[in-house]
Amino acid sequence: MTAGFSYTQNRELSWLKFNERVLEEACADEVPLYERLKFIAIFTSNLDEFFMVRVGSLYDMSMDGDTQIDNKTGLSPSQQLEKIYHAVEPLYKKRDRYFREVESALRSRGIADMKIDELQGDDAVFVYDYWRSCVLPVLSPQIVDDHHPFPFVASKAPYVAVELQKKKRTILGLIPMPAALPLVLFLPGRGIRYVHLEDIVCRFAEEAFPAYPVLSRNIFCVTRNADISPEDEEFAPAGDFREKMKKLVKQRSRLAPVRLECAHPLKGFLFDTLSEKLGLSRPQIYVSHAPFLMNYVYGLSQKMDEETQRALCYRPFQPQLVRNSVFDFPRGQDVLLSYPYESMQPFLRLVRRAANDPGVTSIQITIYRLAKEAKLIDYLCAAAENGKEVLALIELRARFDEQNNIDWSERLETAGCRVIYGFEGFKVHSKVCLITRLEHGNPRYVTQIATGNYNEKTAAQYTDLSLITADQNIGRDAAEFFRNMSIGNLDETYKHLMVAPNCMKSRIMELIDEEMQKGKDGQIIFKVNSVTDIDVINKLAEASCAGVRIMMLVRGICCLLPGVPGHTENIRVFSIVGRYLEHSRIYSFGVGAEQKLYISSADLMTRNMQRRVEVAVPIYAPHIRERINHILDIYFRDTAKARELKSDGNYERDPQYKTGLSAQEQFMAEALENADTEKQRGEGKMHRFLREKVTRWYRSLTSDLD
Repeated sequence: MTAGFSYTQNRELSWLKFNERVLEEACADEVPLYERLKFIAIFTSNLDEFFMVRVGSLYDMSMDGDTQIDNKTGLSPSQQLEKIYHAVEPLYKKRDRYFREVESALRSRGIADMKIDELQGDDAVFVYDYWRSCVLPVLSPQIVDDHHPFPFVASKAPYVAVELQKKKRTILGLIPMPAALPLVLFLPGRGIRYVHLEDIVCRFAEEAFPAYPVLSRNIFCVTRNADISPEDEEFAPAGDFREKMKKLVKQRSRLAPVRLECAHPLKGFLFDTLSEKLGLSRPQIYVSHAPFLMNYVYGLSQKMDEETQRALCYRPFQPQLVRNSVFDFPRGQDVLLSYPYESMQPFLRLVRRAANDPGVTSIQITIYRLAKEAKLIDYLCAAAENGKEVLALIELRARFDEQNNIDWSERLETAGCRVIYGFEGFKVHSKVCLITRLEHGNPRYVTQIATGNYNEKTAAQYTDLSLITADQNIGRDAAEFFRNMSIGNLDETYKHLMVAPNCMKSRIMELIDEEMQKGKDGQIIFKVNSVTDIDVINKLAEASCAGVRIMMLVRGICCLLPGVPGHTENIRVFSIVGRYLEHSRIYSFGVGAEQKLYISSADLMTRNMQRRVEVAVPIYAPHIRERINHILDIYFRDTAKARELKSDGNYERDPQYKTGLSAQEQFMAEALENADTEKQRGEGKMHRFLREKVTRWYRSLTSDLD
């Protein structure tokens, strides 16, 4: 089935719409004031990565013949870049407007992003003393002329550019921010007030160039392409893959510039010089009145007193602990952990227990992203040191986490774990852990398969599902999966698991076909992060034409346009942006007893289906099927944070969203209620134990008296 591009849209423009939804949380009345500032910071860092990766990739393609055409819109890379530059400009203006509004509101609560020109009295003296004693001595200013070539400008690092008078000539002066100094200086006194380092340097820049009159000045920041690939010949040092990745991480910082941000409009000499030296055109240059780097935002809450935190921040919520007999493996009841509402600790305790259990022979795990501090690594190392076979398949190409994964791989190897790195041309993105225990000479399996990473930090920030099962059929599939990973075999099929790249996409297409046979009685539900694969999109359009009811919850990119007459009329697409990042993936085909239900590590993207190793696990346990269906039901009843995608590519909120149901709030309430129930059950057991103990003691005492 083909219909031109009537029901598809460009993935990059769809992603920018997603990031705009993130930004819109900064003006939502129901979002606490400080959290609005955090959404602006998230929008900013998201846009940074978008330029580094997606714009960088399109830039490379445009330079390499401009022949790779987008199969959703028919646009060439250069045409996509043109549309991106046009779409990003109003987002900067919108971000800056929200930043000014939020910053003004925060000032009324004693939290102020101060400008140099408004400092007076002791504040002005404090900043100037800091400049003279701490900043100026460590600066490395440089002029650019015939004898001083234009230096390398680091990616995502603020610089001050100064137009200098040298006799009858105009020359450029550059000042990079000293890496040894914090980018924010907090002022003494009441409240939380701070000044940005680049503003200080810009204000006193003439003192860094005492021999030259200053004609103009500006602050700028360059974003460089970061879309490197180990398969690119240009960046392909020979040798061990880990050493190869170490070199690639270093080379990334020197790739071509793709964006220039400046604090004020670039004009005249500064525009001509910087655009020429950096090889950037006018559409790639943006004015940003908000700070280029906003990581400082996340530390502001630590300086707030309790009263201010209560007024400006989300109410505190701790992931709740779940207790279940599955941890008395291998015959306990299956467990589903729902992050961040429930804690990752039960899974970590399972691995720790396995590391010390004499009956456990092996632990095998795939690792994509980990926190900077990871207890999981401690437990895996302990297992190896206890004589168990530990296999860790670590993906060294997890973008921007490469160095972290390199460091962890070295530690695991030192402890005696067997470490492998995946496959050339394929990233291992699956989340699978298999524990094998011998009982009476026979292997028994406990398998954990999740939608998200084993990252103990993001497990408190991202919504994900983690299944822990004693189902031996799934365990045998997982054991076969790890055997195939160890010998580099991607062509195997499995009885229960769907595994990409070999059989996941084809199986999804088959399941859609099965629902098409049911016509109007068919139902398909997807909860994913992105939808870009054209084959899946076309198949869903076919199912819609066959009368199948299709509901989709897509957090970010959705190249499928719903509600297009004659093509996608039976498809509805929603997106939720809220306190937590929606990250879980759920596939559902059919209803009732015939429903086939999966959780997965894979989005409906070509890269996930064809260029990554992904795993989807079927949900067999009735109580977990019931719970996941409940989760889906709550998501699709969200009217507070959900927006619905329309056929024109725009998103609309429910008219009553301010008084509507928030799925994330509902899940937090349910987690607290369930935790209280578990606590009460535990207290009830303890009370019964004590009562029975007292009764036995009393009976023994009275029998002795008799």
